[in-house]
Amino acid sequence: MSHHMNSSMVPTSHPPEHHHPTTASGHGHDMMMMAMTFHFSYENVPLLFSGLTINSPGEMAGAFVAVFFLAMFYEGLKIARECLLRKSQVSIRYNSMPVPGPNGTILMETHKTVGQQMLSLPHLLQTVLHIIQVVVSYFLMLIFMTYNGYLCIAVAAGAGTGYFFFSWKKAVVVDITEHCH
Repeated sequence: MSHHMNSSMVPTSHPPEHHHPTTASGHGHDMMMMAMTFHFSYENVPLLFSGLTINSPGEMAGAFVAVFFLAMFYEGLKIARECLLRKSQVSIRYNSMPVPGPNGTILMETHKTVGQQMLSLPHLLQTVLHIIQVVVSYFLMLIFMTYNGYLCIAVAAGAGTGYFFFSWKKAVVVDITEHCH
C-alpha cells in the first residue's frame, strides 16, 4: 500500500513518527485525508484540479494574484447582477391596504411591487450569471479549504477589495414605511 504525502496533507513541523495518516479504501483506491490546519507552504499545494499543483514561490505568487482577482470578480458579479435586475424590472404595481393608526384611525399604506417576466432575455441573462456566480463561489470555497494561508489571504483580500470597489455603486433604498429595520 502506497502512502504519498505532500506538505498540504500533513503538517511538516512534527517528526515522521507522529504522522498517522488516515486512509480510506474505496473502489480499490487509497485516499488520504488532508490536514485541517492552516499552513504557509508553497510546495505540492493542489489548486482545484489534480494537474494544477503549486511547487514554487513564483507559482504561489501567480496563484495568489489569480485567486485575488477571482474573488474580486465574484464580488463584482454580485453587484452587476443586482444592477441588471433593477434595470430589467418591468411591471410595477402599487397596492394599498388599510392599517390601524393612532387613536383608532385607519391609515392607507402603499406598497410597490416590481416584477420580471420569466421568458425574457434579462431573466435568461440573470440565470446564466447566477450559474457563473455559484461556480465561482464554490471554487473560492474549495481554494479556501486547502487551508493554505497564502491562498486564504488571497480569497479574503480579493473579496474585500472587490466589495470596496464595486459595492459603492449599490443603491441603498430605505422604505420609510418598512417597520422592520
